Amino acid sequence: MNQSDQWTPSKYVRLGKRWAGSRDISELGAGSRLIADRTAELYAEYLPRHARGRLVDLGCGKAPLYGLYGPLASDVTCADWPQSVHASPYLDRAVDLNGPLPFADAAFDTIVLSDVLEHLSAPQALWNEMARVLAPGGHAFVNTPFLYGIHEAPHDYARYTEFGLRRFARQSGLDVVTLVAVGGSLEVMADLLGKHLAQVPAVGATLAAGLQGAVAMFGRTPWGERLAARTAAHFPLGYFMVATRPAR
Repeated sequence: MNQSDQWTPSKYVRLGKRWAGSRDISELGAGSRLIADRTAELYAEYLPRHARGRLVDLGCGKAPLYGLYGPLASDVTCADWPQSVHASPYLDRAVDLNGPLPFADAAFDTIVLSDVLEHLSAPQALWNEMARVLAPGGHAFVNTPFLYGIHEAPHDYARYTEFGLRRFARQSGLDVVTLVAVGGSLEVMADLLGKHLAQVPAVGATLAAGLQGAVAMFGRTPWGERLAARTAAHFPLGYFMVATRPAR
């Protein structure tokens, strides 16, 4: 990223000691805070464990995770669609993510693919390309929604189960390091209701934020954690995954 000194937070921000979804509704809808907060927590937990060296952010948009991965990487390349529906002010390479990536074999030690997989018309092709450009021993970070509304229409093509994600990795020759279900039944219902409440004139965003905040607080209690653990296998809000290219 050539403009790293000009980077500003967008979808994800630091709130005190933790990373979370932005509270600015121009950057993140009030009905999407639950999944964004949990996703930010997972990246904050796993990026320091595995991210290093040369990093590429595929489908980067505003590079919302740069604040987390930037300090861990020696070099950052931001790549996105030539006609992305989102602004890409930090774009280094315009890339069609459904075709061959314009990078050399083993060009990167770390790959980030955040909220992009569901927008690919040829997902296995990109997995194969990620495996090609990832250096042996490198890691790919992927998050994607599951029980979640249609977004960025008409370029919203699919939802993938845990088993589909593992199959993508296996067929591309990557090993799964971790795969985490994001939320469970209560989070799914709160996300759905929050997105509907957010459409109410004047008070909608406040109602949606209040609902999701209450569910997030409950989710941090022992009862909330148990409920999410019991229901996430069948009713996840989304998934977070780390895969690696074997060093052998």
